[in-house]
Formats: sequence, structure tokens, C-alpha cells
Amino acid sequence: MLDSSPSSKQIQDAYAAARERYAMLGVDTDQTLARLSQISLSLHCWQGDDVGGFESPGGELGGGIAATGNYPGKARTAVELRSDLDLVYRLLPGRHRLNLHAIYAETNGQKVERNELQPEHFAGWVEWAKANHHGIDFNPTCFSHPLAESGFTLASYDPGIRQFWVEHCIASRNIGAHFGRELGTPCVTNIWIPDGFKDTPVDRTTPRLLLRESLDQILAAPVDHQYNLDAVESKLFGLGSESYVVGSHEFYLGYAITNNVLLCLDSGHFHPTESVADKLSSVLLYLPEVLLHISRGVRWDSDHVVTLSDETQMMLQEIVRQNVLDRVHIGLDFFDASINRVAAWTIGARNVQRAALIALLEPTQRLRDAEQAGDYTTRLLLLEELKGMPWSAVWDQFCLQHDVPVGLQYLTEIRQYETQALAQRG
Repeated sequence: MLDSSPSSKQIQDAYAAARERYAMLGVDTDQTLARLSQISLSLHCWQGDDVGGFESPGGELGGGIAATGNYPGKARTAVELRSDLDLVYRLLPGRHRLNLHAIYAETNGQKVERNELQPEHFAGWVEWAKANHHGIDFNPTCFSHPLAESGFTLASYDPGIRQFWVEHCIASRNIGAHFGRELGTPCVTNIWIPDGFKDTPVDRTTPRLLLRESLDQILAAPVDHQYNLDAVESKLFGLGSESYVVGSHEFYLGYAITNNVLLCLDSGHFHPTESVADKLSSVLLYLPEVLLHISRGVRWDSDHVVTLSDETQMMLQEIVRQNVLDRVHIGLDFFDASINRVAAWTIGARNVQRAALIALLEPTQRLRDAEQAGDYTTRLLLLEELKGMPWSAVWDQFCLQHDVPVGLQYLTEIRQYETQALAQRG
């Protein structure tokens, strides 16, 4: 492959020209880059091993989750997974977090039930995060388990099954708080369950009453918000729950507002015609903070690698335009086993960052003024002209400032790593 990446001088010259262009619109690109460097993404650990975890190697996925593809080199151990993540973080400008699932515990070969997990089972992750200045977010894993085979966990009619998952979620909250204390940054502990019916149910209310009761038990013990933030995540439907999902958007919206917990909006969990960007301004009128999982659903929640699509840009535009960057916790949630997994992480994360940059480069106040004055002509003209502005030159400068590869350079590093590490995994 020919190295078509620009030199440092070319990058700086292009940035100087772009800075002048944006200054004509009243946008300070230096300030924009400073703001962009403060946006931390929470990278999802499960992209690296197809949501397998380390609980039972080779176990089948459940809960309507499926990773498709068989590209060689997926991580088989925590050491390999952390090594893959290290490369991804080196290829991303800025400082970022990790989103960890409970099934990624390291138990030294011992069988530990999920409701008995302790902070000590994640000591390796904490040590790694401290060394690399990463915060950690957390998720109880309420799928791929014998007690989830019925399709119900926290909303199960079986009180024994419900209690097991309640205890697992309580243990997860405690682990999340431990991360927050150890790393000096709050852990967002997010609860998602697969509970639902494949066919149309007769009773839609009782499972939701049971879920509410379970959540009340989980959240009964107060946890200091400087260490742990609780979140609940809705879904429209999934494999095995096509006709009814207990934890619908409306259920969790009401629960989050009533109980002052974060609402997780996953961009792959709604109907394709629904805009998650449009939901943000509404829910933030009633909630102090939200969790946003950025994915790319195709037809259904298929969790494709995030691209620089209109939807991705709209979500970041909404966050920036409403000035709520400090109230939205941004995480990624996709897994593609058909391409190099390290590349999937990097491509998706960089696209979210680029969408954030494009949003930050808007003359927001000028657009607001035109809109409030009823001057929709100017609003439309500005929005369309912005699409042709040299934002990519500003992005290249951002990468240069943070000493990460510009342009196609990062593919070269990924290919080298694939040869040296991934190909050796068989």
C-alpha cells in the first residue's frame, strides 16, 4: 500500500488555511480542538472477542446476541484483550475509558458464579487502567447463562431466578463503585436485560411490575455518585423478544426519572425511523445525565461498526448544540467479527470523534440567532455550506497534536500488529 499520508508541514499548512476559513464564521478552531480533547469515549471491551468473555471459553451467546464473521485473531485471554486495546488507545487522539462486562472477570480458573463476583476478580483490569489512566465503566451480564435460557432474568416469574440476577446486579454495582474509588472517576454501571416474549403476550403488566421490583431491590443501598452512576437501558426488540420487551423505552424512561438514575439510549435499540438525536433534548429536561451507546443498526440491532453517517453526526450535533457534553456519557457498542477487530474499534471510535469535531466547528450561536429570528434561509444556507468546510484539515491537526497516525497511517500499524500478534493466535 502506498503511504498517501501528508507530512507534518502539509498538515500544519492546511490547518492554518482552515483556521482562517472558520474564523470568518466566528469559530476559533484552537478552542475547538481543546474542547474535543476533553471528550472521552468509553470503548466496549466485547468488540475484541465477539462478546465471549472469560467465564466459559467457547460458550454460546444468548439473549438474542450474535457476533457474525470469523476473522482470525480474536482475543482469547484478558492479556490479549488488553494488548489489543492498548493499540486502539494509541491510535485514538485524546484520553478514553473502557466499558467492561461482568463476564470479563479473571478468576484464575476458578468457577465463580456471577452473583458472587467481587472487585478482586477485576484486579488485573484496575491495575491496567491505573497504569494507562483509563476510567472503567461496567455492566452486569444478564445473558449467556443457564438462568437466562428462558428469556427472562429480572422479570422472570421464577423468584429464584429473579433473586439470582438481583444479586448479580448488586454485586456489579459494588464492583462499579470499587472502580470509581480506585480510579478517581465515576463508573457508569449500566443494566440491560434481554427479557421479553417472541410472540404476543396476554399480560404485559406483570413482567414490568416484577422488573420494577427487582430494580428497586438492586438500587436499595445508596452508592456515592462520585464513585458509581447507575443506568438502565431499553430496547425495542431482539431475537427471541420480537413481540414484547419488558424493559421498553417508556418503562425505563419513567423508572429513570422516578429514581434519579441515568437512562441509556442505545442508537441500535430503536426503530430505524426513530432518531436518538431527537430524544436527547427531551430526556435531558427531566434527567440530569444520560448514557449514550453509539452503534449502527442495519435492519435491526445488528451493531455494525459506527460510520460517519448522518445519524452519528446528528447525535453529536445535538449534544454540542444543546451544550450538554458534561451531561452525556458516550460509549460505543458494536461488534464485528468479519473484519480486523482492532480496526473495527479504531474506525468506529475515530468516526465518533470526527462527528464531535464537525459539531464543535459549527457557529452555533449564529445558527441559533437566525433560527430564533425566523430567518430559516440563513439557517439552511449556513448548515449546507458547513458541509463543504475543511473540517478534515482540523481533524488531521488534532491527530498531529496528540501524536497519533494521520490518514491511512493507522492502517499500517494495525496490519503490522496483525502480523506480529493476531496471526499468531491461530
